[in-house]
Amino acid sequence: MSEEDFIINVFCLLEDEYQKQVGNQPIRQRGFAPALSDSEVITMETVAEFLGIDTDKGCWRFFKKHYSHFFPALGSKANFAKHASKLFAVKLLLQEPIAVRLGAKSECLHFCDGFPMPVCHFRRANFSQVFKCEACFGFCAAKKEPYYGFKGNLLIDAKGVISGLTLTQAHIDERESLWDILEGIKGNLIADKGLIGKDYQAQVYQHTGIVLHTAVRDNMQETRSPAFIQWLKSKRRLVETVIGQLTERFHIEKVRARKLVSLINRTARKILSHTLACFINAKLGNPLLQFDRIIAY
Repeated sequence: MSEEDFIINVFCLLEDEYQKQVGNQPIRQRGFAPALSDSEVITMETVAEFLGIDTDKGCWRFFKKHYSHFFPALGSKANFAKHASKLFAVKLLLQEPIAVRLGAKSECLHFCDGFPMPVCHFRRANFSQVFKCEACFGFCAAKKEPYYGFKGNLLIDAKGVISGLTLTQAHIDERESLWDILEGIKGNLIADKGLIGKDYQAQVYQHTGIVLHTAVRDNMQETRSPAFIQWLKSKRRLVETVIGQLTERFHIEKVRARKLVSLINRTARKILSHTLACFINAKLGNPLLQFDRIIAY
């Protein structure tokens, strides 16, 4: 489809879901109604994220220059950014039912993994004032390096649809943050070595009924069959693919915010944009994660 058709499809999907989830319920307690509707603003944000534009300024400039005829009520950049920042809860509200329509909660196989979100270079961490009371020091096992900032904890289903995401301080153990994203899923969960341990896996099963699978460390004895281990490794590549998309296309590891609410808003629109892209690919009959097939240039 063309870029124009993509924007129209995203708006129609978001407007329909917005009416289902929010409807006529007032989400503002006072003040004048904004010129742009909430669905229009979220459409602009999610489309911009899909196109690799991950700043409010860049989003505003892109639509002001190329698609002002689609959004004639688009005003100043400051008003747009202010409107967008107040809709983070709505974006989270819209993402879940779209993921459910893709079967994210009904799958019996899920994957989880974490990724770093540094707020500044490690050498400047002791002097940085950004998120001074929120960010912490942590260690990224994949990159084998320390960093200062936050940690994202991602949950996806067997097709790559995002079922849950939580942000924590960098030093928080994945064993603690996992509980925040397990609600509503069932079956088997494949994770990395950070969640290893029979006692912990038994605790997860006891409280949720979910069977947790991880690889073992080099100094541990493997009791499972080689075929199962090979299957485990091959399936783990899916969550790495999704994290790669979130990092390269949606720039989720780049913290361009200065306040926690802005960070939550930016993360929410990236997750919503990824889910919408999966949904549109499903409608087109494409593999869900092949985003390059959506827009034909």
